[in-house]
Amino acid sequence: EHAGYAILKNKNITLVMDVGSSPIQKFSKDYQSGALSFEIISRGKKLINNSGYFANKNSKFNKFSKSSALQNTMIIEDHSSCNFIKNEKSEYIISKGLKVSKKNIVFEDNYWKISASHDGYYKKFNLIHEREIEFYPQQGKFVGSDKISKKHKKDIKFDIRFHLSPDSKIMKTQDSKSILIELEDEGWRFSCDNFDINIDNGLYFGNKNSYIENQNIFISGINSNSEEIIKWEISKIQ
Repeated sequence: EHAGYAILKNKNITLVMDVGSSPIQKFSKDYQSGALSFEIISRGKKLINNSGYFANKNSKFNKFSKSSALQNTMIIEDHSSCNFIKNEKSEYIISKGLKVSKKNIVFEDNYWKISASHDGYYKKFNLIHEREIEFYPQQGKFVGSDKISKKHKKDIKFDIRFHLSPDSKIMKTQDSKSILIELEDEGWRFSCDNFDINIDNGLYFGNKNSYIENQNIFISGINSNSEEIIKWEISKIQ
């Protein structure tokens, strides 16, 4: 664990997950609201990657790139997990931060796991987001679950986004239950059995103060229960 990120790696795969609480306000001018977001690097190529950061504070893309929708994490009712305000230097800083808890990291030869929860949506929506990502190296399979826990049964709209490298090519299967990802010479399959999965266009800010188009996979749904678990998989096509 380093600087708020859990990093697990072997010679082929790197899994990185944001498991740090948000910084205090005076150190938050470059913070992005990506609590529990993650990235996967396969043989030096980014399979799942956040959309990057637009550092120029005078551009509209600066605040946009801070939003949770640009990170590989859950978004509730189109809101980010942190709110931002402008300071006297026209920098966007956190007005209300979040706390990450229940961290658990397992790193064994044949099994990896990172799990944590955050309270960024608690004040506005009275809910907690908990994420667990498991990896089975021998099978080349990631199994993820995103849990919503709340004290009411009001309908809540959620989206979970998985941003891809601009170099990736993706296609939905005919049964609409899976999405195939082609990244150079590798093939991967994304699936989610119980919720709709779709493909959306986006912007990638990985190159300093510029952007190009990319695509992302997203799971969307309406939660009306006090508890909901959304499970998904990313597996390598052998």
